[in-house]
Amino acid sequence: MKALVTGGAGFIGSHLSERLLDDGVEVVALDCFTDYYPRPIKEANVASLVGRPGYRLVEASIADADLPSLLEGVTHVFHLAAQAGVRKSWGRDFQIYTSLNVDATQVLLEACVGRPIERVVYASSSSVYGDEAALPMREDVPLHPVSPYGVTKLAAEHLCHLYFANHGVPAVSLRYFTVYGPRQRPDMGFHRFFTAIMAGRAVTQYGDGLQTRDFTFVADAVTATHTAGLRGVPGRVYNIGGGSRVALRDVFELLGSVTGRPVRIDRQPPQKGDMRDTYADTTLARVDLGFQPGTSLEEGLRAMYRWMETTSV
Repeated sequence: MKALVTGGAGFIGSHLSERLLDDGVEVVALDCFTDYYPRPIKEANVASLVGRPGYRLVEASIADADLPSLLEGVTHVFHLAAQAGVRKSWGRDFQIYTSLNVDATQVLLEACVGRPIERVVYASSSSVYGDEAALPMREDVPLHPVSPYGVTKLAAEHLCHLYFANHGVPAVSLRYFTVYGPRQRPDMGFHRFFTAIMAGRAVTQYGDGLQTRDFTFVADAVTATHTAGLRGVPGRVYNIGGGSRVALRDVFELLGSVTGRPVRIDRQPPQKGDMRDTYADTTLARVDLGFQPGTSLEEGLRAMYRWMETTSV
């Protein structure tokens, strides 16, 4: 097995690359080190991987990379590269999202046509659902994203399906539900919350605090992603969630318990594009992939807090 991991220096991509290497898989990690967040963070993500046998890090965008060369001998493609962030996807920045999330996916899929690749696993998002889907969210419900980011992730899902249907590219899409844990991006919720609490600042709460999320620990997301490369049914989409729906205000109480520090809240108006609730029906992933999340929210937050206490980035 030889894997190409796009977004390989990112939060989930670096964890996935590590897991693959531990399992004896040769890994080519592709990352363009965009300026969405500071470069040293990504460099720290892969510091323990660079130099390991079977690992190669290539710095390039998908659009500029020599894909025929990178795909030589590759049996599995894990496509995690994307421009992240719901709130930043509005306005003039939308062009960045269409370029890095939609155009880049099409370029990668086109490069996979006619190659003996066993799976292409695409990292999608619960953001594709919007606020009209019944809970828990099933993969077969109508999709109405409420953010430009969600629109681009859904468009890339459609590209994966059409390249499967028309060219036989064995693409599988995974809808991640709020992944957290060590190496989480600094713009993401738990990272921001922990940073504020550790600095004695108030955490920012957008909305009434009653909105809910299905939080997924990164190790569980990585297990599902790796398994999708082996057992995912081409053409299918799978929800990957942590198995529990938690209100934001309850999260703040848990963060206080985990850190042993007071949590002050700065209440702000709701933000455009933020979904009200997410909760994954993971029945299909359980049947096809044997997926079963193994980390509770408290356990995962304690692991993330330990990492944040020791990281210097």
